[in-house]
Amino acid sequence: MAGLWTLIIIGSIIYFFWLNRKVAEAANLHAQRQIEQLNVQLMSVACNKRRLGILKSGKPGIKSEFIFEFSSDGQSVYQGVLIMENELLKSVVIPPHKI
Repeated sequence: MAGLWTLIIIGSIIYFFWLNRKVAEAANLHAQRQIEQLNVQLMSVACNKRRLGILKSGKPGIKSEFIFEFSSDGQSVYQGVLIMENELLKSVVIPPHKI
């Protein structure tokens, strides 16, 4: 019985690690799309918040907030925010910036 619980716990840890990587890759892709639409240069993408919770669909999942830094003129740096549920982009906050 203890062996079964150990396998369940190890399997859960592996699954959540895999899901976190999948969400991070999706955030990077969403940031790239935003950068292409704004016609600016991407500097970095980083996770600001991540938590397990019930999504709007009613299923359990990961709610996360990623910050991406970009530059429009090569000197100034601006921070945008991607709000995601699992790999799905829910909203984007982009600050005013120079064009």
